[in-house]
Amino acid sequence: MAKLVECVPNFSEGRNKKVIDAIAEAISSTEGCSLLDVDPGSSTNRTVYSFVGSPCLPTHMGPNTQIPYLSNDSCVACERHRAKLMRVLAFHTGVILVCSSNRSDFTDVFVRITIFWIRLCLINTLKRTEWAPDYGPATFVASWGATVAGARKFLVAYNINLLSTKEQAHRIALDIREKGRSKDQPGLMKKVQGMGWYLEEANIAQVSTNILDFELMPVHTVYEEICSAAKDLNLPVVGSEIVGLIPLRAVLDCADFYIQRDRLFIVEEEHKVRLVISKLGLDSLGPFVPKERIIEYMVERTEEDKRLVSLSLQQFVRSVGARTAAPGGGSVSGAIAAMGAALGAMVGQMTYGKRQFDSLDNNMRRLIPPFHQAMNELLVMVDADSKAFSRYMAALKMPRNTSDEVKRREAAMQEGLNQAVVVPLSLAERVNLL
Repeated sequence: MAKLVECVPNFSEGRNKKVIDAIAEAISSTEGCSLLDVDPGSSTNRTVYSFVGSPCLPTHMGPNTQIPYLSNDSCVACERHRAKLMRVLAFHTGVILVCSSNRSDFTDVFVRITIFWIRLCLINTLKRTEWAPDYGPATFVASWGATVAGARKFLVAYNINLLSTKEQAHRIALDIREKGRSKDQPGLMKKVQGMGWYLEEANIAQVSTNILDFELMPVHTVYEEICSAAKDLNLPVVGSEIVGLIPLRAVLDCADFYIQRDRLFIVEEEHKVRLVISKLGLDSLGPFVPKERIIEYMVERTEEDKRLVSLSLQQFVRSVGARTAAPGGGSVSGAIAAMGAALGAMVGQMTYGKRQFDSLDNNMRRLIPPFHQAMNELLVMVDADSKAFSRYMAALKMPRNTSDEVKRREAAMQEGLNQAVVVPLSLAERVNLL
């Protein structure tokens, strides 16, 4: 999959459909952008938009959020470029609080400064010359507010539903959020923001959280902790909800937790996702459709027509036989290896659970997962090999009229060759593990 950056801007409008639709249209009509989700909230009067684009796309909305395909350093590099564009907006929106692209401490800003701190200290911050906007007056106008852009890990907006009052929900939030109740009473969970509120349209209370690092503080950990706190207060938990989108990794981490805790045997990714929906009650307030809520699935849908593995077997064979260099031997090898691993998984699953083979169940539980995992990983290599070789072929066509062009072409060719070799090498190493 190509490198992507996801942007999740929040707009202070959740009721006026014309405004909400106009913003969505502006995003979706931008070349290189794919609008994945629009999540309006009438109670909070806020709409969350989720869209993805190429790292080199000069996006002008924030905050900028990485997904697993791009490092945080790369996202910060995007912010340097975007900061230049955002300066222009200062003439229209009053104050743009970003770090200038020519400041040496640009990366450190996103380590040291949080949006909460900026909100809390905005007026005093603007008085400091080193934090003054690049353009426009350093004056805070409450009706204008400020635009904050930054790079961070994927934020999971996650709410747990309670049959309780707003005050009881907020009491739990104060106990679990990192900030806690005060400096002397910190909360239980690192990298978690939280508050309690009442969701009028559903007639329930919620502990509303932002999980700032789902790898450090997984979604299931937050859910289980809040369930425990609610139990102590004799309050029933009636499901939860994801606001916007969630990375597949966060969902599968939850599945692994419940599989290990309850000693389950589940290998199909689809079944793991269903398990998490059930355990967390993600469909309690409305349908949770994985293809519309999990970011990787959303991106796959936008790229479906471009993937070799999405072709029928007949189409794939004919594309290999066409008068083109790719797909070639690497893609074919990946497909054949994936089918070999699939056969191994098939035999294992046809053996597991049958009474006459009860004595082999433990062996099957050990052997089936690696074959199933290899099947999926080898399928990915079908497209990866073709794309890697295509990059090398593109480098061959680069101009070479000047010495600089020759150097750039040779560097691109070498990089293309390295990538073209890595895929079949990885394929061989993966098959050898089986």
